[in-house]
Amino acid sequence: MADSAQDRNLPASAKKQRRAREDGQLPRSRDLGHFTALAVGGALLMTSARPVSAWLQNLLADALRFDNAVVTNPATMGERLTGLFGQALLFIVPLGLVMIAVAVLSAMLTGGWNVSFKSLGPNFSRFNPITGIGRLFDKQHLIDALKMTITALLLGTVGYYYFKAHFGDLASLMLSPLPVAVDMLGGTMAGGFGLLLLVLGAWALIDVPLQRHLWLGKLKMTREEVKQEHKEAEGNPEVKGKIKQRMREMSRKRMLAAVPQADLVVMNPTHYAVALKYDDQRMGAPRVIAKGSDLLALKIRDLARESKVPVLQAPPLARALFAHVEVDQEVPAALFAAVAQVLAWVYQLRASPRLALPAPVVVVPPELDPHNVRPSST
Repeated sequence: MADSAQDRNLPASAKKQRRAREDGQLPRSRDLGHFTALAVGGALLMTSARPVSAWLQNLLADALRFDNAVVTNPATMGERLTGLFGQALLFIVPLGLVMIAVAVLSAMLTGGWNVSFKSLGPNFSRFNPITGIGRLFDKQHLIDALKMTITALLLGTVGYYYFKAHFGDLASLMLSPLPVAVDMLGGTMAGGFGLLLLVLGAWALIDVPLQRHLWLGKLKMTREEVKQEHKEAEGNPEVKGKIKQRMREMSRKRMLAAVPQADLVVMNPTHYAVALKYDDQRMGAPRVIAKGSDLLALKIRDLARESKVPVLQAPPLARALFAHVEVDQEVPAALFAAVAQVLAWVYQLRASPRLALPAPVVVVPPELDPHNVRPSST
């Protein structure tokens, strides 16, 4: 059954947010971009108004100056136009680079730096008119339309009342000398522009957290998505169980394959079986190369007998080795004496195979025998 939007009530995980960023989906505030672009552009124009005005006057005067060489040689006009175009680029290119940098920085303030080319790929589902009509009534589009409407109303209202308050001053400019009128007009326009920037800045402060909230709401997950992501991160429990079972089977096969190389198998008599091996050239102490309980213990015993490996019934030692020593680990020092006793019996048996040597009576420290350990009373 498909998940409805109401089922998406769990916050987006870090993995889903990272995937969204890789797909080019980030929270972006257009209002912040508009505010920064207008603010920086207005500040540049105000601070550089006089030198730029003087430069433009000189450029225009140079463009309108004609002499005999220009009239008699049309190619000179092309050279002059090329020079004027190059001088104009000296102003346009730096201003464009500054505005590009401002646009990039304003975008980074909301969504951070992100490079993704997936959004440039073709998406033919956007050509579907049915889904296109559905997107017109999408929550994001409705909020964007409402925002633009409110922004236009706010800017229009503030601009109307500002110029209404300064209408008398603007009308009096017709009676003022031109330099005074230009200065007054510039001051009035700058004041109105600054007031509109304040409105845009206040609206951008609201829009930035709003866009992030909408972005996180769009990425909300269902319980099934969370479970599936957890499975992908941790691994499918069924697959992990099968892998562990396979690993146990492989370890068991390797362990059983090592039984024929053992020097001795110690048993108890059917519950536990521990295979020991000692090589004084490569080992510092005897080592457990296989162990098992119940059916596995009987399997180890049968393999040992088939391989003519001595099998000794020594319940305390078998229990102690099974409880305290893992496969491929050396025997602890506390069991050296007991293990040395049974290995000596094996070496004597090998030296005199025809003799019926009695089995040794093995004694282990009581604290190492699990049968002697009693649960503490509470």
